[in-house]
Order: sequence, then structure tokens, then C-alpha cells
Amino acid sequence: MPAGRETRAEVAVRAADDASEFERARRREEERPLVEAAIRGSAAAFEALYRLHVGHVYGLCLRMTAHPATAEDCTQETFVQAWRSLPSFGYRSAFGTWLHRIAVNAVLAHGRRRREATGADRPIDEVVADTLADPSLGEDAAVIDLEEAIRRLPPGARDVLVLTGIYGYSHEEAAAMLGLAVGTCKSQLHRARRLLGERLALEEEP
Repeated sequence: MPAGRETRAEVAVRAADDASEFERARRREEERPLVEAAIRGSAAAFEALYRLHVGHVYGLCLRMTAHPATAEDCTQETFVQAWRSLPSFGYRSAFGTWLHRIAVNAVLAHGRRRREATGADRPIDEVVADTLADPSLGEDAAVIDLEEAIRRLPPGARDVLVLTGIYGYSHEEAAAMLGLAVGTCKSQLHRARRLLGERLALEEEP
């Protein structure tokens, strides 16, 4: 194939990225009146924003905490903090991105409080058992295998993988959210991918 020419797969990925960016821009414009009304104190507007974003925020919290009840708590804390902080929202990013940053802070704060209270992280086997037993998380077997493998990652590696690999944040953005150096963020992502690959390969063995 001549150098410089895109493959069909590359064209398809680029087209999907363009469409996704268009969709995000359209959503930002549609949300702006709700955000402005919420900033002025409209509880109804904030409730509408909550309904639009609660699923995404909960998904982020669940993947970072690997525990449904903790994810619920962090999701609630995210929206409480968002309501309090609305006057400081200055459209420097999309509203959803702003919420994600608050959610990441809520998850990290919860982890710090837990470590201070217990001196140890929750055993991963207990986390996985509780998560897979939750009927609200119905997924096909392949997705469950992947999600379980992600949940088994060490928290630092899992956080970076979730933000960069699943939610598409850059290393710089993820590092800023997590309070890490960019180099540390990259090494954690490399570690997460290696461990994830090893886990999935092990589970595929007869």
C-alpha cells in the first residue's frame, strides 16, 4: 500500500471520531441553557442535567472503585459537589468533563478516607464477588470477563486505564485529574495493559 494512504479501518476510526466530536459539540450547545439556568439557581434545570449525566458518572465511579455501593456514594457526592460548585463553572470544558473531574476527586477522596480508617484496601476477591452478584450489571460473558479483569487491576493502574483507555482522556488530562506526573500516568497505563493482557490470557487457557 502506498505510504501516506489510510486503510479502510483508519478511515472508519477517523470518521467515528469526527462523528463523536460533532455529537459532543451538539450536546454542549443543547445543554448550555440548562447549565446557565442551573447556575442561576434552577433546581429543575440541575435535575435535568442530573438525568442526562448520572449514568455516565456512575459508570466512571464504578470502574474506578470496582464496588457498586461505593460508586453510588461517589456519584451522589459528585452531584452534591457539582451543585455547590456551579457558580465556578466557567465553560472552560464541557459540563460532562467538569463532572468527571469532580467524580474522580470524589473517588480519590473516598479511597483516602477508607485507607485512613482501615489501613488497607478492600480484598479484590470480595470486590469482584459483590460486583458480579449485582443484578443491575447484566452483561454478556465476554464483557463480564473484561470488566472483571479491569476490576482486578491495582487501583492506580485501574484509574489511569479507565480515564485514558475507556473515557478517552489524554495523559495530561488524566494526570491532572489524578494528581500524577504525566510520566507516571503513562507508566501506570503500560502496567495496566500488561496486567490486563496477562489476566485475559490466563483465563482463556483450558
